[in-house]
Amino acid sequence: MSRTPLALALSIAVLSAMPAFAQDHAHGHVHASGSVAAEAAGAATAVDAFHAALKAGDTAAALALMAPEVMIFEEGYAERSRDEYASHHLGSDAAFAAASESMVERRSGWADGDIAWITSEGRTTGQFNNRPVDRLTTETMVLKRHADGWRIHHIHWSSRAPG
Repeated sequence: MSRTPLALALSIAVLSAMPAFAQDHAHGHVHASGSVAAEAAGAATAVDAFHAALKAGDTAAALALMAPEVMIFEEGYAERSRDEYASHHLGSDAAFAAASESMVERRSGWADGDIAWITSEGRTTGQFNNRPVDRLTTETMVLKRHADGWRIHHIHWSSRAPG
């Protein structure tokens, strides 16, 4: 699958989003409104770790937080496994995350047993490939608790121009 530069910018904008439910002491960000249920807090931490790994360029850590059978929907495309994502867009997503700044304005999260879903809305700005970036972003992640922690099983990303 190929993506236009705009689609790439849109998709990666969401990847660099940071959480909105608490203060991120490691990065000095204070996040805006939203509510994550206590039973989903571990899943939200996994989502944060995924985005932090991308921003740091630690693609191995990002992949470790994804289930092998992860399904990623974005811009009408689908990547149907961790390996497919790693071979197609992981590198460019990490480069975009490193080059842009994202703020989550609202995050919600719920869990039912070992399944959790985390939804985030935010804005990503900056420069990527010598082009300005200003996107309103949405993200839904579905995670499952495994013996060694939460893993991402599904991601749906979307974004649009403000206004």
